[in-house]
Amino acid sequence: MTDHLHPVLDDAAIARMTSLALAHVGDAVYEILVRTHLACGGTQTAKNLHSRTIQLVRASAQAEAVKRIQPMLDEDEQTVLRHGRNAKPKSVPKSASVAEYAYATALEALFGWLYLKGRYERINELFEVICQGFDAK
Repeated sequence: MTDHLHPVLDDAAIARMTSLALAHVGDAVYEILVRTHLACGGTQTAKNLHSRTIQLVRASAQAEAVKRIQPMLDEDEQTVLRHGRNAKPKSVPKSASVAEYAYATALEALFGWLYLKGRYERINELFEVICQGFDAK
């Protein structure tokens, strides 16, 4: 049986993916991290879970998250982040500036790349730093 939760791709296959494809995967990875953090952290009602999730996954919050983790990133991670930031999505939501959306896409590309590379420990390290910002708000 195929393990769809832990895909195994070689570096060449991951390198062939566009930044927007990495961000597509990373969007889901990041949202499940946020949702799990909130649910396990005591946020109980569906309404509260949903509204807090929306606050933390919107582009402006993700742009702030990039600022928190950027100094920690190694050269390869910085490259993925830069490529994600420079990706050209077809549209930007009205709730975000172009710059915020670019950094949100960068964060999602990074989390997608780390996930597809199987670097779950690194995802947890970075997300832990991001979570410190959650608690400050």
